[in-house]
Amino acid sequence: MSDGAHAAVLAREAVEGLKVRGGGIYVDCTFGRGGHSRLILARLAPAGRLLAIDRDAAAVAAGGKINDARFSIVHGRFSRLAGIAAAAGIGAADGILMDLGVSSPQLDEPARGFSFRHDAPLDMRMDAGAGPTAADWLGQASLQELREVIRGYGEERFAKQIAAAIVAARARGPLRTTRQLAALVAAAVPAREPHQDPATRTFQALRIHVNQELEELSLALPQCTALLRPGGRLVVISFHSLEDRIVKRFLRGEARPDRLPERLPVRAAEIARPRLALVGRALRPAAAEIAANPRARSAVMRIAEKLAA
Repeated sequence: MSDGAHAAVLAREAVEGLKVRGGGIYVDCTFGRGGHSRLILARLAPAGRLLAIDRDAAAVAAGGKINDARFSIVHGRFSRLAGIAAAAGIGAADGILMDLGVSSPQLDEPARGFSFRHDAPLDMRMDAGAGPTAADWLGQASLQELREVIRGYGEERFAKQIAAAIVAARARGPLRTTRQLAALVAAAVPAREPHQDPATRTFQALRIHVNQELEELSLALPQCTALLRPGGRLVVISFHSLEDRIVKRFLRGEARPDRLPERLPVRAAEIARPRLALVGRALRPAAAEIAANPRARSAVMRIAEKLAA
């Protein structure tokens, strides 16, 4: 899939969820190839503004081709949202969008090492210029660390067997390529799930760990709430249960008033109000979108609105 063919998931629904105002200020925390950003720009008036962020230099280069005075893009992690917004002169936003996980161009470019469908170096970094690669980590992680990451982030029931196979294999030589790892996992897994490659969960686990995806998300969500102005919307699209669980728990927690000890005498005015209100139910792609873009099938979108203090 080329950059031009990359399809943003739930694009129309996400932008409608943001409730874009013509003169508003919006942040796209995960530009990718700009599918959501372009729809936001189409709804903005000349006075509107859109700030995009992406940790992938290739995505930032793609964003740099958008010649629009209302638009700017920054190379960075969305866990640094507060600082990025401040540096861009944004003190409050009317809407923030997060489209989580790996993008199609990252999956489809063999050299990035995200996919076992191509034989390529085991890289898996979203920011190819920062941090250790998947091969680096596999070469030094303990048996227990391997088992915990593969089970915890991949929800892989054969994590123990896969971790042991990795340790045994690297004693013979380093694991350097995606095909090496995929073959090793296939040999270690005693049972196969229908319509799924045995390496799928292990590759997911390594990608999440290498990019600290769940930690990044947990750090970013409170910053999103703080940056939104009252009435502003937060829209989050996640692609697996671990992401969605973090988003769901955070939004539900922010939508509840603070809990107080029973029988504690407190005036109503002293009870902290919820910071967010949930907007509708979790939304999934329609059958037509999944048929056109199978990678959309696991997507879940949640929306919340900032309440007045």
